[in-house]
Amino acid sequence: MSPTLPSALTFPNPVNDYAARSTAGLVIALAVVAIVVDHPVLYALLALGFLLRVMAGPRFSPFGQLSVRVIAPKIWRKTKLVPGPPKRFAQTIGLVFSGSALVLSLLGLGLAAQIVTAGLVVAATLEFAFGLCLGCVAFGFLQRRGIIPEEVCEACNNLSLRMPAVAAD
Repeated sequence: MSPTLPSALTFPNPVNDYAARSTAGLVIALAVVAIVVDHPVLYALLALGFLLRVMAGPRFSPFGQLSVRVIAPKIWRKTKLVPGPPKRFAQTIGLVFSGSALVLSLLGLGLAAQIVTAGLVVAATLEFAFGLCLGCVAFGFLQRRGIIPEEVCEACNNLSLRMPAVAAD
């Protein structure tokens, strides 16, 4: 039986950090091509990928599926579970950046689109190479300030609720 639409549009929690890092690597590749080619279609593909991941995590995202099914299990070969809400927040920031680049490109402001996309490349590179998720850092900051309620991600505030790292066979 296939999932209903509302259940299909859920973000996973927890998330395999290595799958998220793999997706960031794929985003880097597409974003660099978008900067070099500077065409609205590439910015649109970048934005669409973020939109799909914001809506349902990796479920409908080609990059997400490749990361979860191939790259994380066959290349990283390990799992590190982290809370999902900060990752969704980070994907939303990526959507804002890539959507802004798309709009700028459509308005004929290619250099501005390239600069915005370069910011996305920097953030994705930090995630991919070092496991430093800037969106997750911002999420934690906003949660500590009470802007994001604690109940959105109780595991983010309570270390005892976080799942330990699990090594894949």
